[in-house]
Amino acid sequence: MSPTSPKAFPVSWDQFHRDCRALAWRLASAGPFEAIVCITRGGLVPAAIVARELDVRLIESVCIASYHDYKNQGELQVLKDIAPAIKALGDRTGKGVLVIDDLTDTGKTAKIVRDMLPNAHFAAVYAKPAGRPLIDTFVTEVSQDTWIYFPWDMGLAYQAPIREGSAG
Repeated sequence: MSPTSPKAFPVSWDQFHRDCRALAWRLASAGPFEAIVCITRGGLVPAAIVARELDVRLIESVCIASYHDYKNQGELQVLKDIAPAIKALGDRTGKGVLVIDDLTDTGKTAKIVRDMLPNAHFAAVYAKPAGRPLIDTFVTEVSQDTWIYFPWDMGLAYQAPIREGSAG
């Protein structure tokens, strides 16, 4: 879904922080977790918040690029793999590892990481229906045709009322 989608879901820093803490509450009973793997870049901020709330100190990243020009999802590229020490956890299946992302959209990124850590617990702050089956825990589900505007992608600007933007 592109940012020209008719359904916009802008998220402020305050709201995102509250949603990440809500995710941590849901995850508290799913652990304990030995490590967190954040899917970059979107998973960096929620991973930091969840790591603090759950007192997890071992944090790793896996770098996967999919939106090469912000508007269109392209071919997925693993830019940085998960460290071997993290992959070795849980008898090399990822058991005890928490994987965090900001959003699961199509599920393609989550699938790549799930193949790396098949028994890890996958969490996202937001989920869309196509990616939902690959996530174990999430906070808010939005429709597939909704574009989420994350706070790190936005500046302050006037927003037209919803009625002004509709054609009828």
